Amino acid sequence: MEPIDAALLVLRVGIGLVFAAHGAQKLFGWWNGPGMAGWQGAMERMGYRPAPLFATVSALVEFGGGLLLAVGFLTPFAAAVLIAQAVVIVGAAHWRNGFFSTAGGFEFPLTLGIGAAAVLLAGPGAYSVDAVLGIDVAPDLRLGLGILGIAAGLVMLAVPRLLEDDASAES
Repeated sequence: MEPIDAALLVLRVGIGLVFAAHGAQKLFGWWNGPGMAGWQGAMERMGYRPAPLFATVSALVEFGGGLLLAVGFLTPFAAAVLIAQAVVIVGAAHWRNGFFSTAGGFEFPLTLGIGAAAVLLAGPGAYSVDAVLGIDVAPDLRLGLGILGIAAGLVMLAVPRLLEDDASAES
């Protein structure tokens, strides 16, 4: 066992399962989570409409993307969507509270996003479904997916503002 492959396995599983657990809180209400009804209300308060669509997509990204990352299957795609999700979580829910999580800040979701980015850039490692299936994505393409993930997250942060502008224009 190469140390780098063991390190990537630990990082992938840790980051992936934490994302998946947060998605399960939203999807199923597990571990004192809000469940879909509560999560839809949160998305509505953040300005995402239609809230059921955005709530479902975000919960599935966390849950499904987290599981894919944990097992190392379609790892570059999983990491890119989780990076996008981390950007949205930081910007929409935690940025205004400052850095530290003790005050509701963005420390924790930023760390998850950084972990997903590290896996994306390094690759899934030898102990992954991708390695077993021979799925190998070139480093330049992985970098591009990371940039795309960041861009997608930034676009999703703009959605509530765009919806507000459309509502104001119609009034």
